[in-house]
Amino acid sequence: MSPDFHSVWLSTTYFGPVQWYQKLFRYQRVWIDTAEPFLKQTYRNRCVIAASHGCLSLTVPIEHGSGRLPVRDIRVSDHGEWRRLHWNALRSAYGESPFFEFYADDLAPFFERRWTFLADFNECIMRKMCELIDPTFTIPLVTDQPSLADDFRTAIRPKHPEVDVGFTPRRYYQVFERKNGFLPNLSILDLLMNQGNESILYLRFEN
Repeated sequence: MSPDFHSVWLSTTYFGPVQWYQKLFRYQRVWIDTAEPFLKQTYRNRCVIAASHGCLSLTVPIEHGSGRLPVRDIRVSDHGEWRRLHWNALRSAYGESPFFEFYADDLAPFFERRWTFLADFNECIMRKMCELIDPTFTIPLVTDQPSLADDFRTAIRPKHPEVDVGFTPRRYYQVFERKNGFLPNLSILDLLMNQGNESILYLRFEN
């Protein structure tokens, strides 16, 4: 974190990566931009987990309107059986992890209920993840755009991420590490399934 910056801009995320949640837990003020244009192939509607064969991307299908819609207007599509497919992928990837059974009942509703808007879906996910990671944590969200802030809206992305001197992925136990090696900066689900209530220590640790 820059010494003079206590606020941060973030994009909405679908079970965002560890790096994203590190910012959420470390900054004093967090502004999640839902007015920005929706960008494809980003964490806005995608997460990456550790499957038996390596990294696996799970993408929430969206309804495509005309032009570049702001994120807040993006609707979740009911095309296909993505909810069932995502849940089955999580069960396959983390069924043998130390904490899957402990958190399964908290996660299942996200793959059972229908959601209209992606931003609303993502916010509910974020709030549940924070509750599971640290029940005492108050999410520092603000509704007024900070005039001076660190900006990670384009820096935190699956492909070609920008250099972030405040984030250095550190190893933690992963189910398939012996086969795939350690896979850094995966979805917050990966950290939670493998580290449980110690996830907060990982997120708050100063690099």
